[in-house]
Amino acid sequence: MFKNIAELIEDSKEYSSVTELMIAIEMEQTGRERKQIWELMERNLEIMLNSVDKGLLGEKSLTGLTGGDAKLMNEYILSGKALSGDIILGAARDAVAVNEVNAQMGLICATPTAGSAGCLPGVLTAATAKLSLTHENQIEFLFAAGAFGLAIANNATISGAEGGCQAEVGSASAMASAALVLAAGGTAEQAGFAIALVLQNMLGLICDPVAGLVEIPCVHRNAMGASQAMISADMALAGIKTMIPVDEVVNTMYNVGRTLPTAFRETAEGGLAQTPTGRRIMAEIFGEDKN
Repeated sequence: MFKNIAELIEDSKEYSSVTELMIAIEMEQTGRERKQIWELMERNLEIMLNSVDKGLLGEKSLTGLTGGDAKLMNEYILSGKALSGDIILGAARDAVAVNEVNAQMGLICATPTAGSAGCLPGVLTAATAKLSLTHENQIEFLFAAGAFGLAIANNATISGAEGGCQAEVGSASAMASAALVLAAGGTAEQAGFAIALVLQNMLGLICDPVAGLVEIPCVHRNAMGASQAMISADMALAGIKTMIPVDEVVNTMYNVGRTLPTAFRETAEGGLAQTPTGRRIMAEIFGEDKN
């Protein structure tokens, strides 16, 4: 069992892919047969793709704060007026779609958390469109992402309450970026650089949910996370390397998270949650100003 990303990269050389390494670990730790493990991941994929489709319907959340933005993005892409490429905008659109479903209390797959659940499926659907990924390729994508996510979680945190949004959306984006590199034919080393590129550009990102709800700014941050994942993957595939090793970047993310004031760690006591509008929204939802 690898202890960090450097060991993951090294251990993967003994297998045909990072996916096969992750499946072997799952078999060893859970005692499940390969077929069962594969079918469980297949179910995760089904949930992800269904949540994308549902999010594109444009339904509002229970609070009415979010919902409909993924549909707007889709209409904008179809208009042909978009400034960014359709692939990266598609990733952002689908990331928003998933998190709007989460805000509706719909079924999503937490990857690695509910608040950051849009990044990975957003990148996956974009990768499928660009690279013509098969059903099997998509499942392999998820196993690879899970392997890198496991290494991050074991050495840092994926919790916004513990490490801020850098740990939540940051980790989700890093996992997605690494899996995208591999899906595009890159190496495990390049996947590590992609993770470092994502995280070093998200260091210090606070977790400041308005009214304590996983809606504002969480839904839109997933779009930015998916975009960051794709740009970082392209940078890594272009041969760009980071001066700071990936595991040192992961450790830095953890240390930064530990030093963030509690107001910036999912408490709704700082950041956007404490703007005049943020306080007004909280008062309207809960009947009084809780601050």
